[in-house]
Amino acid sequence: MQRVAISWLVYRLTGSAFLLGLITFLSLIPSLILAPYAGSYVDRHNKYKILVITQIILMLQAGALAVMIWFKVYDMFWIAALSLVQGLVNAFDVTARQSLMVNLIEDKEDLPNAIALNSSMFNAARLIGPALAGVILSTLGEDICFLLNFVSFIAVIACLAMMKLKLTAHVKSKENIWIDLKKGYDYLKTSPDLSSMILMMAASSLLVIPFTTLLPVFAKDIFNGDATTFGWFESAAGFGAFFGAIYMATRKAGQNLQKIVIVSGGLLAVAVIALAIAPTLILALVCTGLAALGLMAQTSSINTYLQTHADDLMRGRTLSYYIMAYQGVLPVGSLLMGYLAHLYGTQVIVAFEGVAGLLIVGAFLYHEKHRNQLENKLSFFS
Repeated sequence: MQRVAISWLVYRLTGSAFLLGLITFLSLIPSLILAPYAGSYVDRHNKYKILVITQIILMLQAGALAVMIWFKVYDMFWIAALSLVQGLVNAFDVTARQSLMVNLIEDKEDLPNAIALNSSMFNAARLIGPALAGVILSTLGEDICFLLNFVSFIAVIACLAMMKLKLTAHVKSKENIWIDLKKGYDYLKTSPDLSSMILMMAASSLLVIPFTTLLPVFAKDIFNGDATTFGWFESAAGFGAFFGAIYMATRKAGQNLQKIVIVSGGLLAVAVIALAIAPTLILALVCTGLAALGLMAQTSSINTYLQTHADDLMRGRTLSYYIMAYQGVLPVGSLLMGYLAHLYGTQVIVAFEGVAGLLIVGAFLYHEKHRNQLENKLSFFS
């Protein structure tokens, strides 16, 4: 609800697609800079304690934003500053949360389904939240959305307090944390299957996924809607992502994840192109839902592959590069696409994003085919 409210608030006050991209940029850019460091830090410390601390800080950030909007202090500088704080904390929060997932699952064969179920909960909230935000924005105002977000952290922290986890005590590395970080990079260089997944995620985050940042423009300008219309777009995205998560949650262990990445990436690209040229609101909503379904399946498949194929000692650092490729590169893409949309028009740029998505899938497919051929030759000679 807060994400929808802040996007609507910024666009309502400024009417600028560039500023819309800038706020997203500030809330996510720390992941690009800090994620590898966060991965090394999380591998050295208690993931659960890190998660508790980050959630408390995020609650304080949400409270500050709620107070500011409640008293109608519409200062873009402070909205941007609080978005940056959120991004800084999330760089550690998301890495710790993803790494902790393995410790919650006794049977490691259930991990892919657990990751997808976790994503389905997120997307259920994404489905319901924007729909509620659309109603509340048009009836009670943005301040109530921000206030509800602040109050929700009480439940989050209470749930964390009730968790009884048996975490394996790490032998804390005595090496410099930057050396640990480089070890993570070297590990990925020697694991082309992992690095290709991360590179595909980075390319999609830069050139394809930023279409989500421009949804307020579709709602307000292209289809002449209001906050409720924007809520429909967000709900359509959540609805599609929810079905994507259900598919991943019911997927059998051992299924070819690379194939799912390719097919879902293709669906995402085609749906984004269709969104750009959709002549009616209904078709635009359907295309948004299909794009979100493809995006959910793609990101969940890459996440699952990395978690199940990375070495235990390198999992935090591997996931930190994934987070950097996803959440870290996304703000750069959002800022870039927001600026290009300002220059050339939103529909033109969204169509370009879809075409870029097809090229990325083609490049990944070529790389995987070439890598498999090389591995087969090496295994033959050995």
